Amino acid sequence: MDKWKRRSRSPCVAWMCSDEAYDSLCVSGYSRLSDNPEVQMAVNYIAELIGSMTIYLMRNTPNGDVRVKDGLAKKVDINPCQYTTRKNWMTNIVKNMLLTGNQFVLPITHGGLIEDLIPLPPGMAQTVQDGYGYRILYKGKEFSPDEMLHFSINPDPQCPWRGMGYQAILKDVTANLRQAAATKKGFMGSKWKPSIIVKVDALTEEFSSEEGRKKLLEGYFSTSEAGEPWMIPAEQFEVEQIKPLSLNDLAINESVTLDKKTVAAIFKVPAYVVGAGDYRVEEHRNFINTVIMPISQSICQEMTHKLLLSGDLYFWQSPRSLYSYDNKELSEVGQQLYVRGIMTGNEVRGWLNMPPLDGLDERVILENYIPAGMIGEQKKLNQVAGGGK
Repeated sequence: MDKWKRRSRSPCVAWMCSDEAYDSLCVSGYSRLSDNPEVQMAVNYIAELIGSMTIYLMRNTPNGDVRVKDGLAKKVDINPCQYTTRKNWMTNIVKNMLLTGNQFVLPITHGGLIEDLIPLPPGMAQTVQDGYGYRILYKGKEFSPDEMLHFSINPDPQCPWRGMGYQAILKDVTANLRQAAATKKGFMGSKWKPSIIVKVDALTEEFSSEEGRKKLLEGYFSTSEAGEPWMIPAEQFEVEQIKPLSLNDLAINESVTLDKKTVAAIFKVPAYVVGAGDYRVEEHRNFINTVIMPISQSICQEMTHKLLLSGDLYFWQSPRSLYSYDNKELSEVGQQLYVRGIMTGNEVRGWLNMPPLDGLDERVILENYIPAGMIGEQKKLNQVAGGGK
C-alpha cells in the first residue's frame, strides 16, 4: 500500500527516469544544418528577399550612373538559366551560400555570348589551393577562378577566396534546438501525465487485474453528463488532484527562445523571423541595409568582375522595394519630390504601381506647376524685368 502511494505521487518524474523516456528524448545520429527549422526560416528569409530584387545593368557616365537595357541586361535579369526563373535562380544561390559557405555557377557561352548560368549542386565543385590562389575541380576537369562564378560568405582568414559559412558556429545551437524538439515531442506524447490520481485500497479484489480496475472506474467515476458528481466509498477510495510536469517546469520554452535568438543573431536576421520576437519597421529597414545589401553587393561584384568586359558597366540590385513603405509614405515623399522638380509625375505613379499618363513626363517647379524649361517665362518675372508692377 505504501509502495503504491509513493509511486503514484510522481508519475512524470518516474517516466523521465524510464527506458521509454530515454528512447523518446535522446537524439542520436547526424542532422544536416538545413534540417533545422530555425536555420531554414532565417536562410529562406534572406534568400527570398535577395531573389526578389531586380538585377540592374548600370553604366558610369559623367552626369551619374544610368541603367542599361540591352540583351545582356535582359539575359541576367529575366532568364539567367533556362531551367528556372531569375528569382529561383538567385534564391538558390543565396541559400547555398548561407548553408555551405560557397556556391559555384558555371557560365555556358557561345560565340562570346552568355547562354546559361548553371548553379552547381553543393559539393559538386571543389577548391584546391594553389599558392595564394586556387583552382576549381568539377567532374574531373580543372577550372581557373575566372572561368566560374564563385559566390562565398564569411571568408576564411587564411584563404579569403573560400567561404566558411556558419556550420561550425551553429553546430551546438542547432543540436540544442533538435534536442528540445525531441524532448517536447516525447513529453507531450507521453501517457504519464494524469491530472487526477485515485488512491485505492490494494486489498480490493477488483484492483488485482486490469479488467477489475476498468470496472472500478466505470462503476464509480464514469458519468453520463459533464459536471455530474462522483459517488465513491470513503473507505476504499481517496481522490487527489495533482499538477503534472509541464514544459515550463523543464525550462524548455526559455532555452528554446534563447537558442532561436542565437540563430537569429548569427544570421543577423530580426528575431521575429525565427519566431522569437515582434515585427518592427525600424528593425526591418536596418536589416535590409546591414545584411541584405552587403550580400547583394558581394554577388553583384562577383558577376561584374567575371561577366563584364567594359570598365564602365556594373551589376546592381536596388533595395527600395524591400523597405516596407506603405502607400501613404510613398505618396508623401513622391509629392514633395514632384513639386520640387526632382521627379516627374509618371515616376511618382511608378512608385505607387500605377500606369503612366500622358502629360506627366515633364518636371514641374513649386506652386506654379509649370515645366522646368519655362521657369523663366513667368509673368511676374517679365513684369519686374520691364519695370512693371
